[in-house]
Amino acid sequence: MTQQQETGKVALITGGSRGIGYGVAEALIARGDRVCVTGRNEDALKEAVHRLGPEHAMYVAGKAHDEEHQAIAVERVMDAYGRVDHLVNNAGTNPVFGPMAELDLGVARKVFETNVVSALGFAQRTWAAWQRDNGGTIVNIASIAGVSASPFIGAYGMSKAAMVNLSQQLAHEFAPVVRVNALAPAVVKTKFAAALYEGREEEAAARYPMGRLGVPSDIGGAVAFLTSEASGWITGQTLVLDGGLFLNAGV
Repeated sequence: MTQQQETGKVALITGGSRGIGYGVAEALIARGDRVCVTGRNEDALKEAVHRLGPEHAMYVAGKAHDEEHQAIAVERVMDAYGRVDHLVNNAGTNPVFGPMAELDLGVARKVFETNVVSALGFAQRTWAAWQRDNGGTIVNIASIAGVSASPFIGAYGMSKAAMVNLSQQLAHEFAPVVRVNALAPAVVKTKFAAALYEGREEEAAARYPMGRLGVPSDIGGAVAFLTSEASGWITGQTLVLDGGLFLNAGV
């Protein structure tokens, strides 16, 4: 079965109003899925659904780490579509830039709450609402910062490393009915990552053997694969999407 033939499934995508989350929503809708996107900014979510097509998409506004929001989002998806086959944990934050020796511990807790604990909360709720009895997939959007040290974004990197391990834990516990994998992208051209390349994109892209930075559709295509039957024997894995960046690690 090809990805294009898979229709009628439903995906819940956190942090889906723009950037990577929106690119994922586009990719899944293109192959016939319906999606629910979440995020904090209701106006941005409304615009996203308008562009995606209200016949294909819905939204639920709220903060990813808010347990009430998690419960409401899953409940509304079930009410609207009657199922939630795929969960894509994309919501994340990186509010601090600097050395670990100066990291505010309160900020570190906030990063983990948003990037890791919220992913677990959504996974628990989609499991209970649909996936435990009907199967499905979970894809957690981690980062190459979670598989290799990245100076000055240590808190973010720690949280993404935890998300990689969370994916492995859930893959073990939710098998065989639910497959759980993670993606670890390098720099993707989004507002979230703009500080890493804005004003010097050519210089930043020169580090990549593929000659360019990532774009949201690169991540969308990988999620479409990992949520399809084409990847039916893949679980507990972390797929690095880096345009070949790690090839230059020793150079």
